[in-house]
Parts: sequence; structure tokens; C-alpha cells
Amino acid sequence: MLKFYTFALSMKQIFHKISSFLMAIVVLFSTMSFTIDMHYCGDNLVETAIFHKAKGCGMEMENPSTEGCSVKVKDCCSDEQLIVDGQDELNISFDTLSFDQQLFVASFVYTYINLFESLDKKVVSYEEYRPPLVVRQIYKLDETYLI
Repeated sequence: MLKFYTFALSMKQIFHKISSFLMAIVVLFSTMSFTIDMHYCGDNLVETAIFHKAKGCGMEMENPSTEGCSVKVKDCCSDEQLIVDGQDELNISFDTLSFDQQLFVASFVYTYINLFESLDKKVVSYEEYRPPLVVRQIYKLDETYLI
């Protein structure tokens, strides 16, 4: 029975660690902002990049500006950017709290700090009493010896 109890207790601790790690990951990804940059060549997706610009396929065409030539070349490549904004509402300033909420936070902090106060000096209740006089050695009277 004791083995099962210790096994259950260790499983509970492992479960708490795993769940706290997963919740930290959820908070991290819900507050993180990032961009996805995609490069299309015609209708085909050629390259996708996260956090930086896609390099492209190398077929980007620039309009030639030669003297006498006014031909415009249509570029078949296009770039698309998808921006994923993170959550910004996690930082609640103390100014936006109501008076009741501020009172609760202040009283909670005050009681939590005073919860761990230590005693200034060691209190001994029997310090002023004299010890009893030893008339007989009682421990010798109660001894029994097995032979």
C-alpha cells in the first residue's frame, strides 16, 4: 500500500510539472507575434519563411529602362505576407484596478509579508524556575537486568 501511495504521489508531482510546462508554452505562443512571408511564382507557392523575408525563386523581372524601348514586362512572381499579432492584454496596470481591487491587493500583500515574521528572541517559559533537587537516582531504581 505504501508503494502505491508513493507512486501516486510521484505521478501527481510529474503531472503538475508537465501541466505547468504546457501552460507556460501556451502563454508564450499566445503572446508572441510573428510574420509568415510567402513567395508565389505564378499560382504556385515556391517558398515560405517565418520571421524573415522569403528569398524568392530568382525569376523576378525588373522593367528595363533602355533608351527608346518602352516595353513593359509583366512580373509573374508575387509576395504575400501574413502577420499574426500576439495578445497584448496580459499587462494590467495598477491604475486600471478599481478601489476595491487595490484594497484587496494591498491587504493580501500586507498579510502575506507579515505571515513569515520571525520571533525576536527565544521564549523559554521555564527559565525562572529552579530544577528539582535530586534525592535518589530514580533511573537506577527502575532498571531491570536480564541475565
